[in-house]
Amino acid sequence: MARFIIQALAAALGFWLASRLVPGVRVGGVGGLIVAGVVLGILNALVRPILIVLTIPFTLLTLGLFLFVVNGLTVWMTSALMDEVHVSGLWPAILTSMIITLTSWGARAMAGGV
Repeated sequence: MARFIIQALAAALGFWLASRLVPGVRVGGVGGLIVAGVVLGILNALVRPILIVLTIPFTLLTLGLFLFVVNGLTVWMTSALMDEVHVSGLWPAILTSMIITLTSWGARAMAGGV
């Protein structure tokens, strides 16, 4: 449970950073950011594995680069499910997913690999 909370907070931080760095990404208040982190965590646990299996041929053809698109789709789905977070297209979603990946990676490193 602690790992999920850390990941959700890191995703919220990633959404906030993306809103500052990526054109086309807007976020609401702090509460909306935390809910967005939780929703993204749930989508990553439930939907992302299905998307990965369904896109195996594309992932193999692109030597794994298509996983960036899969991650971007999960961020875009999060945006579609929430009013507090708006991502205006697939490219901003892919860039946002990269920022969220980096913040999650940093949070895991700071938490000692929790």
